[in-house]
Amino acid sequence: MGLNIISFTILLGILIFVHELGHFLLAKGAGVGVLKFSLGFGPRLVGKKIGETEYCISLIPLGGYVKMLGESEGDELSPEDELRSFQRQSVYKKIGIVLAGPLFNFLFAIVAFTLIYSVGVPVHTARIGGVQEGTPAYNAGIQADDLIVAIDGKELTRWVELADIISASSGRKLQLTVERNDRVVDIFVTPDKFTSSNIFGEDVETYKIGITVSDETFTERVNPLRAFGQGVAQTWGFTKLTYLTLVKMVQRVVSPKTLGGPILIAQMSGQYAKQGLVPFMFFMAILSINLGVLNLLPIPVLDGGHLLFYFIEIVTRREINLKWREMAQQIGFFLLIMLMIFVFYNDIARIVGD
Repeated sequence: MGLNIISFTILLGILIFVHELGHFLLAKGAGVGVLKFSLGFGPRLVGKKIGETEYCISLIPLGGYVKMLGESEGDELSPEDELRSFQRQSVYKKIGIVLAGPLFNFLFAIVAFTLIYSVGVPVHTARIGGVQEGTPAYNAGIQADDLIVAIDGKELTRWVELADIISASSGRKLQLTVERNDRVVDIFVTPDKFTSSNIFGEDVETYKIGITVSDETFTERVNPLRAFGQGVAQTWGFTKLTYLTLVKMVQRVVSPKTLGGPILIAQMSGQYAKQGLVPFMFFMAILSINLGVLNLLPIPVLDGGHLLFYFIEIVTRREINLKWREMAQQIGFFLLIMLMIFVFYNDIARIVGD
């Protein structure tokens, strides 16, 4: 329990800091005054004022904010401060400042994945853990503990390479080069078409030969440049997957009950922390992507809602009426509160169910 709380606090603190740092740096770079940089909401626990900016940690850790000069319509400012106020900036500067928060979450994920691949990740070898009876692999004579070193003359070392080639075979005969008891033999096998479930529970057709992966792994390290490429690819892949999950949820393919809140995140962060720094960083990178995606949703109160208002302003060439904006913010805040209640309910239901 203690580890869950500590790891959750570290994880959330870093992700919130990264997000708000994006807003803060872009605001400063655009010449906008920043009055407060807060990790958390509610009463201030600790804080220090440097220049015009107060840096503080607040009581409720589920978020954070950057308060900019003249951000609210009713603020009374001197002529000098008026020029440095958020409201007086061009719509494009406002977009840049708002967009910086989610973008920093994606950048953090890229950096985290780059470090992970530089340090090294455990990868399953192409050794076979088991063979199912009556399958093409069983009928071809493939055995447990066989190591697949090539398919159709193409060398491979990782299980994912083996699985991808078989899946994309379209049912054509494959030549598997197998290491068995210090001998190398060639075995021909024709994959069968199977219907299985993807990560969303949908039925998909794929090709398999009826083998399972072994527990054998090796640590794969790459140079920094390739690690950066892997970091970008992983960030892009998880971003697409997150958006696709939201679409599947709207289509009712994925149940909203799969959504998790702070309690689930705390439990999972504790589990990953026990496994080591690299798994914990991997989990943090995925959550950072989720945070970036969530904040870009066009819901008032979130960054995406503000961006929507600014894009409408660009198209119509005039600001949205203040009353309409306030009404939209209230609706967005209500939706956000309802979502929080729902994910808390899911978390509690999981605990009770377990």
